[in-house]
Amino acid sequence: MGKMFAEERRGLILTQLQKEKRITVKDLAKNLNVSEATLRTDLKIMEQDGLLTRTHGGAVLNESSTPMNSFSERATKNIDYKKSITNKAINLIENKNSILLDASTTTLELARRLKETDMRLTVVTNGLMTAMELKENPNVNVILIGGIARMGSMALEGLLGSSILDKINIDVMFTSANGFTIGEGLTDFNVYEVELKKQMVQKADKVVALIDHTKVGNSSIASFATIGQIDTLITDKKLPTEIADELASYDMKIIVGK
Repeated sequence: MGKMFAEERRGLILTQLQKEKRITVKDLAKNLNVSEATLRTDLKIMEQDGLLTRTHGGAVLNESSTPMNSFSERATKNIDYKKSITNKAINLIENKNSILLDASTTTLELARRLKETDMRLTVVTNGLMTAMELKENPNVNVILIGGIARMGSMALEGLLGSSILDKINIDVMFTSANGFTIGEGLTDFNVYEVELKKQMVQKADKVVALIDHTKVGNSSIASFATIGQIDTLITDKKLPTEIADELASYDMKIIVGK
């Protein structure tokens, strides 16, 4: 097997776990032709994302931790950070804009703000809860991207409905992620949703990343937007000096919420 990116490797690990429920580092090293040290790092990151539990010499699948529970927990976690970020994000939206919202809990908080707006907007989303929130506002035209509804998930996943993005001009995409680093950009743990988010990023005129400080410097399984594809980063606290210094060479606007 040729050299692969970390996101591809972790996707294969997750696929094997879902089939076999239990894996060993030795078997993975043999099957993927990757060092055991690298795989231990992968498993550590995947455990932080709640996808598995590491065991002596391997890992087991977290079957009891469903996406629904994860979404519900994340929707209420760090709510003050999300409000600080969305207070700034809403100022980037103008009347008659066509915007794209992913299915993250931070963009759901933004949708709750937009639910009360008087602006006339078109909102495209793959988030079921986001669409449910916004459909109550008669000024907002909601377009739901079709896809696969997996048990417990609040996102429509896959590329089945992505062709709709070719028919609509998107002014701004608002997206969040499980991690943000200079090297990998925006990363997430849901390998099924990442492919759709990659297409969303490509179709939007501008991309605004909504990232609270707990995600800065962290990396997850799969990358969906590089640093060069992000126009604006909104966070709730001042970035660490070393990251801010590195970002200075990129044409990216950084906004800190209050």
